[in-house]
Amino acid sequence: MIRILLADDEHLIRGAVAALLGLEPDLDVVAEVGRGDEVAAAVAAHDPDVAVLDIDMPGADGLTVAEGLAAAGARCSVCILTSFGRPGYLRRAMAAGVRGFVAKDAPTQELAAAIRKVHGGGRYLDAELAATAMAAGDNPLTEREREILRLTGAGTETARIATLLHLSEGTVRNYLSTAMTKLGEPSRFAAVRAAQEMGWI
Repeated sequence: MIRILLADDEHLIRGAVAALLGLEPDLDVVAEVGRGDEVAAAVAAHDPDVAVLDIDMPGADGLTVAEGLAAAGARCSVCILTSFGRPGYLRRAMAAGVRGFVAKDAPTQELAAAIRKVHGGGRYLDAELAATAMAAGDNPLTEREREILRLTGAGTETARIATLLHLSEGTVRNYLSTAMTKLGEPSRFAAVRAAQEMGWI
């Protein structure tokens, strides 16, 4: 039996997926959580073979959770479920060691096949999501530019960003200007939106 942890904040969807996977003779859903920050404890308590994580959850998003599991040396493989076709998400997921990336509207049989494949040490990537990621190219933003755009998107003022990152306000403005140029956007907020839409922040 392949032991599965399901993490999705939409209770109805999580319950339906758990019920459908439970019909498969070789799959056993051993734990369900509704928040990203509950995953690590559930993994420790239930020792799943595969963690199926929604990408958009309260507490911590699926990619952040996957990165945390990888950093902690968790035994389980990770499969990401997403309704977002943002190319940056796929690249970040791959960098975090995620082995499966499945569209949320995929048939249950496809998710079951993905779980079996990643459990066996393989990779499962939704073809359309992979094609979109390849067409978009690499993320042009540096880690510092991404960090500053994330803070800007959260409504943090330039002076506060400078304090948090131990930079001068002028340096923060320079990073924002460079990010705007790279993304071809006229304002910092347009740059934030563009980077979010690509899944780069």
